Amino acid sequence: MIRKASGEDISTVMALYGSARAYMRKSGNMRQWVGGYPSRPQIEEDARCGCLYVLFDECGIYGVFMMRLGDDPAYAVIRDGSWLDDSPYAVIHRIASSGRRGGVLHEAVSYTLSLCPHIRIDTHEDNRPMQSALGREGFSRCGIIQCSDGTDRIAYELSIASGSAVS
Repeated sequence: MIRKASGEDISTVMALYGSARAYMRKSGNMRQWVGGYPSRPQIEEDARCGCLYVLFDECGIYGVFMMRLGDDPAYAVIRDGSWLDDSPYAVIHRIASSGRRGGVLHEAVSYTLSLCPHIRIDTHEDNRPMQSALGREGFSRCGIIQCSDGTDRIAYELSIASGSAVS
């Protein structure tokens, strides 16, 4: 099940992000989510604005993601490629799992598609597991975007209107 995160969830969510960082390092991704990213103030702001979602079951929270409908400033310019669809979109950021259950990305994508048929997402070039997972979900690699901190990310897009869909 998925619901919007509350203030009471923040400590659990921060622990999930810690687990995700540890998994990244173990899988060879040493440069993504460094310096305490995502920070507690960022996560608190995501929850306050109603953009932070948790995945949970009878045992508790096992996944988290930020999802927002509307344009993302980092996606205004794309290089080494192009977006597939210019229609309104949802963006997913800061997705993480406790590792207790698989399929967190699939659940987040399915939920988001129930609200908007067009999703954009990005990941670090070192995050091979996420790149593979995005491919399995039907996302197309579109090019490179630059984050507000000046670092590059591989940009992906999934649009039901353009013919791709989650299975």
